[in-house]
Amino acid sequence: MPHHDDDNKISLPRQFARTRRFTLGAPSAFTVSADGSIVLFLRSRAGDDPVTCLWALDAASGEERLLADPAALTGGGTQGIGSYATDDAAGLAVFTLAGALWAVDVPTGAARTLPALGTARDPRPDPAGRLVAYLSGGALRVIGADGAGDRAVAEPDGPDVRFGVAEYAASASIGRSRGYWWSPDGARLLTARVDEARVALWHVGDPAEPARPPRAVRYPAAGTANADVTLWIAGVDGGVDGGVDGGVDGGRVEVAWDRAAFEYVTAAGWDAHGPYLSVQSRDQRTVRVLAADPDSGRTRLLAEQHDPYWVQLVPGTPARTGSGRLVAHADLDGTRRLTVGGVPVTPPGLHLEAVLGVDGEGVLFTASDDPAQTHLWLHTPEAGARRLSVAPGVHGGIRRAGTLVHVIRTAEHPGERVRVERAPAGAASPSTRGGVEVASVAERPVLALRRLSLVTTGRELRSHLHLPSWHRPGDPALPVLLDPYAGPAGRRVTDEQAAMMFVSQWFAEQGFAVLVTDGAGTPGRGPGWEREVHGDMFGPVLEDQVAALHAVAARHPELDLRRVAMRGWSFAGTLAVMAVLRRPDVFHAAVAGAGTSEQRLYDTHWRERFLGHPDRHPERYDACSTLVEAHTLARPLQLIHGLSDGNVFPAGTLRLSSALLAAGRPHEVLPLSGASHAPTSDEDVFEGMLLLQLDFLHRHLNR
Repeated sequence: MPHHDDDNKISLPRQFARTRRFTLGAPSAFTVSADGSIVLFLRSRAGDDPVTCLWALDAASGEERLLADPAALTGGGTQGIGSYATDDAAGLAVFTLAGALWAVDVPTGAARTLPALGTARDPRPDPAGRLVAYLSGGALRVIGADGAGDRAVAEPDGPDVRFGVAEYAASASIGRSRGYWWSPDGARLLTARVDEARVALWHVGDPAEPARPPRAVRYPAAGTANADVTLWIAGVDGGVDGGVDGGVDGGRVEVAWDRAAFEYVTAAGWDAHGPYLSVQSRDQRTVRVLAADPDSGRTRLLAEQHDPYWVQLVPGTPARTGSGRLVAHADLDGTRRLTVGGVPVTPPGLHLEAVLGVDGEGVLFTASDDPAQTHLWLHTPEAGARRLSVAPGVHGGIRRAGTLVHVIRTAEHPGERVRVERAPAGAASPSTRGGVEVASVAERPVLALRRLSLVTTGRELRSHLHLPSWHRPGDPALPVLLDPYAGPAGRRVTDEQAAMMFVSQWFAEQGFAVLVTDGAGTPGRGPGWEREVHGDMFGPVLEDQVAALHAVAARHPELDLRRVAMRGWSFAGTLAVMAVLRRPDVFHAAVAGAGTSEQRLYDTHWRERFLGHPDRHPERYDACSTLVEAHTLARPLQLIHGLSDGNVFPAGTLRLSSALLAAGRPHEVLPLSGASHAPTSDEDVFEGMLLLQLDFLHRHLNR
């Protein structure tokens, strides 16, 4: 029979929030030293400890050293190290705590503060570890690793100008989180200049705190202006000629390309062959990879790619090998294939997912020939492409100087395991079967998964069916809860025990058969599958959800099709609304969290990728708007949104509620005061939110 978590020792929703989705206590953010002997990483001391520390591990012995404990450095507090960066040898590590800049000597563990100006962000040492660049007050600055000589490399020349940052479209949708890059000799920097004067000003506030002013943000909504992004090359003393006046063009060199035709900077870097960048057209159908001359700023074309729908951006590309061969991708034979020097080096049917790193001529990457799995691969000129991971699951890692940090996620073990494997003398790479394990102190979920992995319909849709642990054959059929993500940003049906799977299992324990399906548009199944949602982001996806539901129910009498609901968040929140609007014959209730009712309220790069520019394709935006169909609602609907959500703005949910009210359509609205797009950090809020969803579903499916 259904039971709540008060029958267990710990509430799964509370544990989920307290452990930050079971990430606390798990090692992450790995860096391998130049000789492969040391691995740096972040990890808190316990599975519920939010204070993340910096550690060093001996790759041969597995012995760990604590390099930086924020509590010891600052005399207390709860803020951990969110990220860090090192020089090329990984002998110097830098990070910020509460805006203060810290440096740690890795061999000795000696830590010191550097007297940075103002609030420091995103520090990065030069490759030799002599200088540290950082961001402060919109400026890109450098300071000596010994704390001397702080100065500006580039300072804002306008109120809406910042240097060294990634603009919103880059960080939120493109996948570029960096805005500056060191030259290999540490004498110059390639930096982005971001001018947001043309970007619309939006406001994020909390109505529950009327005395607190709203936060103003520059947000490039679909069809509106993006930030004006340029790239500049500057010497660490302020200009390439050593000594400038600090103005925008004072001794710095602008990197030149056709910015009118290619307004997105999707990637950039500086390797032994010079600066390089990747730029994309506004319609996203063309991408160019350019090499830049560091003295003149002139660029030359390295590669160009076209696609009639959009050119997919693959994480980690472009890159170059030690000999200068370009590492990129090409969509050929229905497959996203890795290319090196313009030549495909992976076979048809193996879909490239990400390039994880290039070390000499070796290219470490992830790829999939099964949408439920992601494997780790290495390409070298001598051996070609070969798979390093063995166990079914989701794999990742980094590799340098013969040392592989292998991140392993399987269906048999919750969370991830991390092994450090060194290649034997004379071997090109490790075997991935030996090595030492990096300890994890992450908590294990209080619930065990009970799920079936299914392949359904002629399209071979991948699904997980979660059933209650107490349900037995012959018991009454269960109401059905579809719990997908189903969007182009990620998969949920994978051969691992991922955090969100335990939330699905929690709902199953409360008396539901929970079905999770990845359908049209989800990654890992090739370019054609991804492009099925071009021009219509929700129609094909909803069709696949219905098809999977009926196919699973035909094989599993545990599912009662007279009682079916969908719950979803973000993309799936909008999908849940579409489910009860368009298919009330199938869905009898829906819970929709943080959805986008009006697609013009989402950002340029992500939304225009699928629907085009709204001025040219208004019909596509109307077809994907739940506002247009709100008056047809005939099923119970619960809307949830964080009022401080700066990703999917709550205006979409509020407008949908207004449209439903105007049409006389009953519905429920749960506003989350102070909550962002992912309200999972507060135990009370997250547990209360799930319990209210549960109450809503029981009321409308069990009557």
